Amino acid sequence: MRQFVVVGHDAPTTPEFALDDLAGAAGRLDVLCRCVTSAFFLSHAIREDVRVHLVLDDTFTVTFEGDDLRRLNPDERSTAALIRGALERREDAIGHQPVESSPGVAIRRRGFAATLDAAVDERRAGDATLVQLHEAGTPVVDYDPPADPVFVLSDHHDFTGAEADLLAERADARVRLGPRALHADHAVTVAHNFLDTDGFRSY
Repeated sequence: MRQFVVVGHDAPTTPEFALDDLAGAAGRLDVLCRCVTSAFFLSHAIREDVRVHLVLDDTFTVTFEGDDLRRLNPDERSTAALIRGALERREDAIGHQPVESSPGVAIRRRGFAATLDAAVDERRAGDATLVQLHEAGTPVVDYDPPADPVFVLSDHHDFTGAEADLLAERADARVRLGPRALHADHAVTVAHNFLDTDGFRSY
């Protein structure tokens, strides 16, 4: 299982946003949508062994499950519609119990710290590895690909001080994917390639 936790600092927590203004009034929800499509889509297939958690303003987490996903298309608008559908069910999310809004998409009333804990705990039997993706981390070529990675990355903002402190305490590794900072969705693609090729060693 590969997991990605993406922090949306300005992301909406209510469904009252327009699908035609994802980069503006929707708090750069376009960035999160591109991360979702990068995480799941191959040329003619969907990766079923992937789970994506979108943390919205440290309040709600919308989770996409690759093996159950339906109605996901490779465009920002349709992905945003799935997120909006999840937010329409937010009042039904009590505690940390998930509420499925469409096949493979669920919302929880859960912030960043609890999402990190859950992502690791759910894979405990598989020895999950929490990996922060950061431009100042260890070069990924010096890091052995983990079997059950939980990659953590931020949207168009840097991690806040509190988020950085939390990751410093809990992350098993802090790695960078290249010599230059990448967009979040591009980082997801490179992380997949790193794993697909066993650390860029097998093609």
